Amino acid sequence: MSVLLLALSFAVILAGALLFTNAVEWLGHRLQLGEGAVGSLLAAVGTAMPETLIAIVALVGAAEGADQVAIGAIVGAPFLLGTLAMGLVGLFVYLYRDRRVQELELNVHAPTLERDLLFFLAFFALALALAWGAPAGLRIPAGIAAILSYPLYVRRTLLGAGAVQDHATLNPLIFERRPERRADPGTPLCLIQLLVGLGAMIGGAHLFVEELLQIAEDLGVEAIVLALILAPLATELPEKVNSFFWVREGKDSLALGNITGAMVFQSTIPVGIGLIFTDWALSANAAIAVGLGLAGGLLAYGSLRRRGRFTLPAVVAWFALYAAFIVVVVV
Repeated sequence: MSVLLLALSFAVILAGALLFTNAVEWLGHRLQLGEGAVGSLLAAVGTAMPETLIAIVALVGAAEGADQVAIGAIVGAPFLLGTLAMGLVGLFVYLYRDRRVQELELNVHAPTLERDLLFFLAFFALALALAWGAPAGLRIPAGIAAILSYPLYVRRTLLGAGAVQDHATLNPLIFERRPERRADPGTPLCLIQLLVGLGAMIGGAHLFVEELLQIAEDLGVEAIVLALILAPLATELPEKVNSFFWVREGKDSLALGNITGAMVFQSTIPVGIGLIFTDWALSANAAIAVGLGLAGGLLAYGSLRRRGRFTLPAVVAWFALYAAFIVVVVV
């Protein structure tokens, strides 16, 4: 039964991602937002909410060990985005290079990508620097600074997000069935489809998490391992599936912005919450996850921002960073 429910939840996530990506593109077009802002803000924040809620719910619950579950969820999500998610996007690029006009080259708004990765590296490094017994007088101001930095990031992204997506590159809105409106659906219908898609992704991810947790409990896996590996793996599926659809269509600004924008959000808002409301004493596994996530972010900056293309060594390295953490946890 668990296998069937896992398959069902994945199908729901796929369907929700298809609705969500289609609606996000139309909404960004109607709001006259550059592609950088559509990927790094609209798409990224919407799909980053499930894992953020896991951390908040864990803290509010105040059960024994809740702090460790919250910290694991907070650092596990950006770690997975900076390693496995990047590797999967690179793999999709290689698989679909023949149908992509730009093949392995990146068609992105470079300043947005650079800003995303630099924000992520700065604040995730801060999370690691304060990981060993930082006093509240240092930890809480740092948490407040991390949270307040996100509105600054949003402002800078909106001001320099590149060109608005061309109307000719948009697929018809899935929810718009009226022939006379297929080329110009209304904003309310775009919002409805976006919310339905987001709800399907969150619901599917929630079911996925429940089944994974049940299986892990049967196997006797510790809560911190669940928080660092299983929960982020399930709740980050929306970002990876969205990016898969966009990579296949050659829309790299949206595909990568969806991931790097989520990395910025995860390394500022949730990290800030963790710094303020927990003692932020990272376990060895959590600290290793942060370190590997930073390594994945640095690799992304070097490969994507400076070289402007996906390279096979970089793709292999992203997968290796994620596999290394799995080996560390298991051994």
